[in-house]
Amino acid sequence: MPKRLRPIIIICVAVIITAAAYFIIALQRNYVFPILMYHQVLPDPDPRYKLAVSVRSFERQMEFLHDRHYNVITVEELAGILKKKQPVPKHSVAITFDDGYIDNYVYAFPILKKYGLKATMFIITNEVGRINSAGNRDRLSWEEILEMQASGLIAIGSHCLGPDPLTKIGSEEGLRRQIFDSRKVLEHKLGRAVNIFSYPEGRFNDKIKELVIEAGYTAAVATNPGKKNPNDDIYALKRLRISSSSNNMFVFWFEISGYYNFMRERRHK
Repeated sequence: MPKRLRPIIIICVAVIITAAAYFIIALQRNYVFPILMYHQVLPDPDPRYKLAVSVRSFERQMEFLHDRHYNVITVEELAGILKKKQPVPKHSVAITFDDGYIDNYVYAFPILKKYGLKATMFIITNEVGRINSAGNRDRLSWEEILEMQASGLIAIGSHCLGPDPLTKIGSEEGLRRQIFDSRKVLEHKLGRAVNIFSYPEGRFNDKIKELVIEAGYTAAVATNPGKKNPNDDIYALKRLRISSSSNNMFVFWFEISGYYNFMRERRHK
């Protein structure tokens, strides 16, 4: 190698190493604890329906977490760690389900039991036991919710009385009814404290968050409230919607890495 090229090569290598170091530091600062958000787990879901994953995919994902020794914790456990400003154990992840579909009990719960994995299910209290227009029950019953809770694997949280976004409710009285009364109903039916809240459709504002705190919840989950919200805000925890795109296990692995949200927020900048 000509001597005159050595300084140039050294400078280039130094620049690459420095750039890589800054990129790694940026990723570490923007790490977001992976909270997976599921809705339905069905044998053969319509691929156009973004809120459902297949039973086969769900089992592969749970097997992946189990076999690679991920530390699966509940949202409440995560909130306790963040509140104490303690480091979250490496390879940790939380699993959540919204709305309370009956397939969560029929298909997802047996798989969670098989692999011994914890999850948090957010219930729309006025829809428990609902019969749909086809005459079939499409929501969990109180008996099914109690059975899952008794397993020690499933924690129950509030997803309000009804499904409408709280940002569409104009009165404070209406907001209080959704936030406070749903908790009272769940605690009465389940016989234990309900401490975690899920904003319908992930939508909230400062007033709604204040009421969630006043109601006594210890944490709340959203979807992706954006860069303006701190990654460690326990009343606006960011989640990853798991859909058919996560059938690819490399995609699933990247989503649960803790750095997917960093890329997503910049893509939607």
